Amino acid sequence: MKSFFKRLAQLSILCVASTPAYAQSDAAQANNPLADITAFNIQNYYIGDFTGPANATGNQFVLRYAKPVTLGSSNWLIRASLPFNSLPVGTDGQTLSGVGDFDVFAAYQFNTGNPGISFALGPQVVVPTASDDRLGADQWQLGLANVYFNATSPVFQYGYLLTWRGGVGDTNGRPRANLGAFQPFVFYQLGSGYYTGGAPIWTYNFVNDSYSVPLGIRLGKVTKRGNTVYNFFVEPQYSVFDKGIGLPKWQIYAALNMQFQ
Repeated sequence: MKSFFKRLAQLSILCVASTPAYAQSDAAQANNPLADITAFNIQNYYIGDFTGPANATGNQFVLRYAKPVTLGSSNWLIRASLPFNSLPVGTDGQTLSGVGDFDVFAAYQFNTGNPGISFALGPQVVVPTASDDRLGADQWQLGLANVYFNATSPVFQYGYLLTWRGGVGDTNGRPRANLGAFQPFVFYQLGSGYYTGGAPIWTYNFVNDSYSVPLGIRLGKVTKRGNTVYNFFVEPQYSVFDKGIGLPKWQIYAALNMQFQ
């Protein structure tokens, strides 16, 4: 992970130091998960503490690809994510690293009549690709994804991503997965490509009644080089409400998101 953070820092310096002209709309749409633009995201969560046993840290590195697709007269957004997890196992401080479960959803984009407002709904599939069953659910999952994003203002944008997924088929002796997640988006443009806000993920596990509600504050920079919009940000997050063991107590969310226009 050290090499990742070094490379991410180098890319962030490049983004902040570059000063080409960019449209205000680029900044407003840079965090839109439904932007009609092919995107590739490199994201990382460093987890500094977990609920439950103390002195445990972890990390989740995520590669994410999103592409708008037109089928006939309908517009869809396909988004696929593959995590690489490094998580504590047992009580002796041992860390287990490997690929997690592959996640993909296809969201149908409704015509809202306003180009600044995006709304989509569609199916979600989670494939049990984890290299170790302790790094994933060890079962296929099906669910739904609903996304809303309002970028009618060049200064203030907001929205949410709501997902639910449940286990299907053979669970290999594990409890059948049943997980909901809500991710609110709030962004405020500071000018010159800088912005603040946050996008924490609130989760609820219907199987064991555990939940996590973090809050975060982000500092980001949007810049454009050629036909690519770069969005680099760092967002420390702290859980204000949680129940259960093995949930992030605090974490640092950092990413470089790229949109190819």
